Amino acid sequence: MQRLKTLVPNLLVAIACAAPSALLAQAFPSKPVRIIVPYPAGGTTDLMARALQEPVQKILGQPLVIENKPGASGIVAAREVARSTADGHTLLFINSGIVAVTPYVVKDAGFDGVKDFAPVALVSTAPLMVVVNPAVPANDLKGFIEYVKQQPNPVEFASAGTGSFGHLASELFARSAGLKMTHIPYKGQAPTTNAIVAGEVKMLITTASAAMNGFIANGKLKLLGVTSPESSPLAPGAPPVASVLPGYAAETWFGFIAAANTPVEVVGKLNEAINRALDTPEMQKRFAGFGVLAKTATPKRVGEMIAEDVARWAPVIRDNNIRAD
Repeated sequence: MQRLKTLVPNLLVAIACAAPSALLAQAFPSKPVRIIVPYPAGGTTDLMARALQEPVQKILGQPLVIENKPGASGIVAAREVARSTADGHTLLFINSGIVAVTPYVVKDAGFDGVKDFAPVALVSTAPLMVVVNPAVPANDLKGFIEYVKQQPNPVEFASAGTGSFGHLASELFARSAGLKMTHIPYKGQAPTTNAIVAGEVKMLITTASAAMNGFIANGKLKLLGVTSPESSPLAPGAPPVASVLPGYAAETWFGFIAAANTPVEVVGKLNEAINRALDTPEMQKRFAGFGVLAKTATPKRVGEMIAEDVARWAPVIRDNNIRAD
């Protein structure tokens, strides 16, 4: 009897503590959900968010309001969401670099990509292509690695800027293959494409796209590989770099995160709605048109992906002393 008298109050306390979270999830969303996009309108990230806007708001029963807040490599938007009320009504639509790279290459970014956010959902993944100038006498990854090793001076590779995803992927390639290469940063993706086509640099690891496939098809570039762990339909015929350098992976992904301490039940409701919206042939086809593969994952898996990316890129950033421009 005494034990029962002790258990009952404890049980009531536990129920009382759980009730607010459960009630919040049941009522969620109680107002429009803000989707903060850290880039200007019209870009790939923005287009993906807007593609999901109508189907997700139908499932949730509340409007999704998309707000573009570009600035400082996503820092402006990330800070706002990290400091927002942790109730699920404010989400950040990210690419993986914002949480796994930016806090480590930008001094005083003002947020921690792991501690300050709650993973919500995966939306898509996108590999990078490894391309070389046609003058390079190598037609596959092994041949290119041997070619680089035989050169008296380090071979140059381009990127869209210091600290960009292509820069990190290239440094990881060189590190994994035991190569000494020289980084030539450009200001944006278009100048890097011009540079590799003109022969100013020998290698470029860049976003898979219809335009890049066009350069490859007409012989202006040679496609040697793709950075996803497996072959990708976005880079037809390209073997994964991991087939030559086991364990290599440099795949960017896009998804939603919320402020840390957002209730698990709310995160679960958001995850379910986003997954349902993505899981249609129409949406899969639409995302392929953006140059990405629509994919879903649990919040737990998204958190694991962030941790894996941090572990992958932290040594590359540290050992090469990479700091954003």
